[in-house]
Amino acid sequence: MLHIHLPKPQRRPELDALRGLFLVWMTLTHLPTRFSDFVNQPIGFVSSAEGFVFLSALLVSRVYMREALEDKSALRTKLWRRSLKIYAYHLLMLALAFTVAAAYAVTTHRAAIYNLLNFYIAHPFVAIIGSVLLLYCPPLLDILPMYVIFLFFTPLILSGAARRGWGRILATSGVFWLFAQFGLRDLVHNIIVHATHLPIPLQETGAFNLFAWQAIWIVGLWLGAKSAIDDVPLKRIPGYAVAVCALVCLFFIGVRHEWLGPHLTQQALGMKLDKWQIGPLRVINLVTFTIVFYWLRKYVWRAVSVEPFLTLGKASLHVFCAHILFVFVGLALLYNEVPELHGWPALALLAATFSGLVLVAVREVRKQKAARVKLTKKEKEAPSKTPQSIQLRTEVDPLATPLQKQPSEIFH
Repeated sequence: MLHIHLPKPQRRPELDALRGLFLVWMTLTHLPTRFSDFVNQPIGFVSSAEGFVFLSALLVSRVYMREALEDKSALRTKLWRRSLKIYAYHLLMLALAFTVAAAYAVTTHRAAIYNLLNFYIAHPFVAIIGSVLLLYCPPLLDILPMYVIFLFFTPLILSGAARRGWGRILATSGVFWLFAQFGLRDLVHNIIVHATHLPIPLQETGAFNLFAWQAIWIVGLWLGAKSAIDDVPLKRIPGYAVAVCALVCLFFIGVRHEWLGPHLTQQALGMKLDKWQIGPLRVINLVTFTIVFYWLRKYVWRAVSVEPFLTLGKASLHVFCAHILFVFVGLALLYNEVPELHGWPALALLAATFSGLVLVAVREVRKQKAARVKLTKKEKEAPSKTPQSIQLRTEVDPLATPLQKQPSEIFH
């Protein structure tokens, strides 16, 4: 059992800004415009999805490690409730895709949006059952299921870390990542298909290899727990090692933009840099980038702690779902074999998308503020009914800013 005292977490606006930046980055990448070419992994083999998963896990561990040490039953209840909330949003997005988007695709035969839902259109019953079970995940709708699954298992991980430490957990996560590189996902998929009798092809289960991506989540949980007791391992990295990491990052940037010759390109290195199963060279890039980012954190915070990043980050779940809707609209505008919008249609889509996202965020932030005011008023009216142990606890939704105070994150 870990005998440590976790200080009360404090809100950091930089964290909201970073989540907002990830959302803007993700939206620009997903929208079918020429701008997606410029923001698709421009700083090496690092994407907004990896940053979002890592940050989400860090937040969960930073706050809920307290529950793992004090009240494991409350830990399970709160995190499973959060998981259920995200699952409900996922079902809502699927309902819109299977009705409005699918009807439009069948009626107009627009290839861009039809191809996203072609399995559902061909096998609606299997697709519906599979999507409810998180087995069938159409493109763009495969991120929330990953959060649901990771959050569901997080109470077990945090409880285990509280009892025995992080060594075995990190080692087990590494083993799963290693097996993921050699076909573990295919093996498990075949077993599930045989057990459920749902003939869902592997490519229809989502782009993310969960057995590989769990490593990012586990590392985020670990660093979040360490940051809660001010024991961040990144602090102990010497300056010369940071300089080496910076050179490695520059190398991967050169590979990404094909500056280093035909033998050092993304195509030549293939699966070693694969995003969906987090290939070994990509792991090196992610680790070195994280170290450099930590060293430059003060400058990064200063650059991103501006609007609209702050507001967007405070309403992450709603903004994320809204951005998916705008991406579907953009895909519906494509015709024939045109892969992306150009000129004024692209600019109009960008303007409408980010205007809509800001409006969604502002509305949600106002609701959160009103709820906080109401909660504070209720606590003042009945202070004796609020135990101190409850006052010190803070819930964090990995995709949505909670009504309580945000936790202090790792980069302080």
